[in-house]
Amino acid sequence: MKNFNPYKLFLGVVLFALFNLSCESDLEVLPQDSQSELDFLNNPGNAIQLVNGVYNKNLDYNTNSFSWIGITSITSDDADKGSTPGDSGADKVKLDALTFNASGLSFLDVWEARYQGIGRANKAIFYLEQLSIDATLKNRLIVEVKFLRALWYFDLVRCFGGVPIVVSQIDLNDTETVNRVVFTRRTKEEVYAQIELDLVDAIGKLPIQYQSIDVGRATKGAAQALLAKSYLYQEKWQESFDLCGEVMNSLQYDLLDNYADVWREVGENKSESIFEIQATFDNGLKVYSYVQEPRGTPDLGWGFNTPSLSLTNAYEPGDLRKAATIMFIPSTLWDGFVAPNTLNNPRYNYKAYQSKTLEPWNGNRDDTAKNLRVLKYSDILLIRAETAFRLGNTGEALTQINVIRKRAGLADATDVTLESIWKERRLEMAMEHDRWFDLVRTGQAKTAMAANGKTFIVGTHEVFPIPQQQITASGGRLTQNNGYN
Repeated sequence: MKNFNPYKLFLGVVLFALFNLSCESDLEVLPQDSQSELDFLNNPGNAIQLVNGVYNKNLDYNTNSFSWIGITSITSDDADKGSTPGDSGADKVKLDALTFNASGLSFLDVWEARYQGIGRANKAIFYLEQLSIDATLKNRLIVEVKFLRALWYFDLVRCFGGVPIVVSQIDLNDTETVNRVVFTRRTKEEVYAQIELDLVDAIGKLPIQYQSIDVGRATKGAAQALLAKSYLYQEKWQESFDLCGEVMNSLQYDLLDNYADVWREVGENKSESIFEIQATFDNGLKVYSYVQEPRGTPDLGWGFNTPSLSLTNAYEPGDLRKAATIMFIPSTLWDGFVAPNTLNNPRYNYKAYQSKTLEPWNGNRDDTAKNLRVLKYSDILLIRAETAFRLGNTGEALTQINVIRKRAGLADATDVTLESIWKERRLEMAMEHDRWFDLVRTGQAKTAMAANGKTFIVGTHEVFPIPQQQITASGGRLTQNNGYN
């Protein structure tokens, strides 16, 4: 059941659309009378709607749709471009082949979307800090926004390495500040430090859970989970291990009994979910499912991001996750919909499938009404296993891996290695936008890509190129990542 829906109730504000040097007119919904902005926002309901407008950015096409799918999944050995041979998907064919460059549309979308979200977050914090509403509500709203800002910076640092850090409003007429802050890259370590600042603040002030009407907002557990994942990427093994333990000991989360339910409508906001992007039929996630659903006859979607043979062959016999992740053609789907052999590809991403038989689906293929899972309890168990192993606690690592394997219908493992943990992570998190980053951070990328017929260039492909359009807009002040032109 859906509860909190920030996307119906959104109050925007005029803000700086970072790196576009323009305002987002769709956010200009200020009071129409003499009432000041602060007077208007001092109504608690309006302050909440202001924050809802920050959450709302996660639904936009450039945030979590085609471009994000391309650079996080199509690049990896879990997926192929899909669709038809003649449809390049703009730069998706180059992403699939690892022949991309700094002019790729997908990199620009991902960069701009995150900074547009960060701009909304900074503007919201600017207003919220001035309000005289109840202090508990005010502080909670501020750290909800900080959680979202940290999430977007986490995406940016994994994609591009060090990026500009902007955590306050920028006066466009102040050229010195724009050049120093907006157009100057900071180090990867500085970006992670900013993520940690936001999340530590959020952990101290976010509630453990909400009343039903607000289910879906960022919680203490969501901030802890994101920080644990951030620590993992920084190789802060003990800190990550400890935070995973706090999430596990909170007793707020558990695995669903049926792995296939995790990404279906029935699994939304259930015990395995730590943070999801909330979506509805009238305000959905822009074309997330449509991009990935089967193409052909009947024409259900664009058909991109199809599970690879490499992923298909990686599952052990009897692994229940295989049939829940890969839609094989032809087949009858879980909701009774028949996917015939007149579709173009032999496999599609089952986790992206939006049921065609559930009401009130009415043929609106642009919006995905199904929530997008961002942080899950199974991810925390896998991070706990990996960090435990790296700390020499193989017993704890094996325990958590066997919890994962039991739900998958597999026999317990009798021993554990880093490679076996990484394999379980691949299969548990397949097609969930983590595989490329996992390959890079664990040093597996070159070998995995070679096995898939692709060339991973060590010293270059660990990060994606800074969008050339942004370097041009900065007058060359933004520097390019090594190996790109």
